[in-house]
Amino acid sequence: MIITSLIDNISMKGMATEHGLSLHMHLNDGRRILFDMGQGRLFMENAERLGISVKDVDMAVVSHGHYDHGGGLRVFLENNDKAKVYMSRYAFEPHFSLRDTGMKNIGLSSELSSNDRLVYCDNLQTLDGGITLFSGVHGDSFYPRGNRLLYGPVNRVHDDFRHEQSMVIEEDDKTVLFAGCAHAGIVNIIHQAERVVGKRMTHIFAGMHLVKSGLEEKEERDFVCALADRLMEHPNSKYVTMHCTGIGQYEMMKDRMCDAIVYMSCGDKMRI
Repeated sequence: MIITSLIDNISMKGMATEHGLSLHMHLNDGRRILFDMGQGRLFMENAERLGISVKDVDMAVVSHGHYDHGGGLRVFLENNDKAKVYMSRYAFEPHFSLRDTGMKNIGLSSELSSNDRLVYCDNLQTLDGGITLFSGVHGDSFYPRGNRLLYGPVNRVHDDFRHEQSMVIEEDDKTVLFAGCAHAGIVNIIHQAERVVGKRMTHIFAGMHLVKSGLEEKEERDFVCALADRLMEHPNSKYVTMHCTGIGQYEMMKDRMCDAIVYMSCGDKMRI
């Protein structure tokens, strides 16, 4: 498969960027999948610059109910007339982020919630062609500290991220995990993925939500380095990170993980 980043916080290719995520997958059998859609139109504009047609996408997935991952949903539906969009049944619940100025609404517009091309998923959705969507991840292993700033559906209750889902694609000898922000913790998500499909992950594409930890510098380095060491307990897995991991945090992980991890910025393309 070929994975192309349409949206990321940064670009090494001179592409327009925004805080958000959108990935395009072109599978070996010809299917095209869109995983997240950034904040608005930019994912489609970048796709056009990269020679990718949004109208040819066969299915789409929204990883969770935050504006920087599903804000482009309306644009997608207006420019693609065939693909179903798979998302958690809780994705349209209100979601908030605590900022210096108070609570900010970071949820999705509920105006689209009745669109008949949306497919609402529960904890497990198995699709044809080796695609599995799952949510309901539990566990506190390396739980991201930045989650302390996120609330929903009531803005005085911390988010439990029941609206977050991840995707596994099995193709040839590859078992590939895609996680948007890994709010449930990337280690916990990997374990759940392996339980669901009964295989080790060969590749993990994920933002890991290591930014805004609130930790002191030494504490943060200790946390990130310990996470890197835990991920290296899967010696045959390759990690591709992005978006909310943070560049500084990625560099700490890279120092320990070397070739086992790379950063995928907007415009980057990878064949696996």
